[in-house]
Amino acid sequence: MRRAVIFTAKSTETPAVENIETLMGKYGEEGNQLIFKILKRGVHESTGEADLALRYDLTVPLARVVAEYRDKLPKVFKRYQIQPVWRADRPARGRFREFYQCDVDVLGSRSMVVEAEICAAVSDVLTKLGFEDFTILLNHREVLEKIMTVQGVDPSQLGDAFTVWDKLDKIGVAGARREWEDREIYLGAYDDLIELLYHDLGELRTEFRNGDNENWNEDMLERFPMAMGDSEEAHANQGLDELSRILEYAGRTSARGKIRLAPNLARGLSYYTGTIMEIKVEGMPSLGGGGRYDNLVGMFLGKDVPACGFSLGLERIIVVMTERGMFPADLVSSPADVMVTIWNEDSMNESIALAHELRATGLRVDLYPDADKMGKQFKYASSRGIQFVAVLGDDERARGEVAIKNMRSGEQRSVNRAEVAEELRKEKHS
Repeated sequence: MRRAVIFTAKSTETPAVENIETLMGKYGEEGNQLIFKILKRGVHESTGEADLALRYDLTVPLARVVAEYRDKLPKVFKRYQIQPVWRADRPARGRFREFYQCDVDVLGSRSMVVEAEICAAVSDVLTKLGFEDFTILLNHREVLEKIMTVQGVDPSQLGDAFTVWDKLDKIGVAGARREWEDREIYLGAYDDLIELLYHDLGELRTEFRNGDNENWNEDMLERFPMAMGDSEEAHANQGLDELSRILEYAGRTSARGKIRLAPNLARGLSYYTGTIMEIKVEGMPSLGGGGRYDNLVGMFLGKDVPACGFSLGLERIIVVMTERGMFPADLVSSPADVMVTIWNEDSMNESIALAHELRATGLRVDLYPDADKMGKQFKYASSRGIQFVAVLGDDERARGEVAIKNMRSGEQRSVNRAEVAEELRKEKHS
């Protein structure tokens, strides 16, 4: 199947449809079940077989693209991508079958500077949007794997163990224990993990709230080796060293104090190889997540390319911002800063030109399309919540002026045509 890929200086776009073998086996057991499959077309349709699928995420298609164009890309390839993905999921609050992901990725470096920069980028975005209570949860798959095997989990059951462990904050200690037992994973390992990583179960309940993250992280970096057996080998574990470096480097960025080591974070996607991250906001499912996937490109290329990335869920962010009233009032209540009227047929070109001039200054402009009576045009602007209306009547045009009416106060005054944008900005912020 031939695919079109779009590269710009910083962004990438990939096709909505991928060969099914490109996606299958990359997302774990639960992820594979959520892939939207496309049946073979034409004479093959009756077989019920699928050869294509809708894009499940943006990471696997990126890995395929990097493998295909590796010799044409810079050694360290950084990109963002904002496109829709599809999941055969049950719709619920903050959960959709089609939604936009906003990804940032860095490929070509194993340095933990990459993770620190990604955490900073995520922190900058959420802060700019007005979030103050978010936490960047951080863990390491190799650390978690080592802890579990030392505590007695059979290596063949690590995938199941990760799936249950990742739900700990959602279904509780007792619920996770039952599911652990149902999957016939060694129960003693579960009890030991809870005791070693959560000395006080109250910590589990408060872990996902903002608090003294730096002291918590120091304490957790001491508990991890204990859970590994507290041997010299445990203290020298590469994953622990990488977590420490990320915390150190991120401490010099906007992410300082926002990162919290989360021992139960596992993330279900099977392609993660090292660090894993997730955004948590109180009372809401994850707003996004990511991690290091050093082996994923190698599945397509035949040799590994180090990679790390993060994905934000646009719709979930919008849900939270809407529920909290975080959008600016003028953005919510009005689709435009000003509406330009059309006085009559003779003035239509002048009105079009004025609307274009105002848009060029960055103002949001609605141009009424017909030469209706002014009362009807004013009523339309009022119904749309547009505060200002610009009128180019015969007298105004003759004087080189524009009449500006404030629909909230009822005040109307004429200003010089060249000063309309500046005057509207003053009125808007007064």
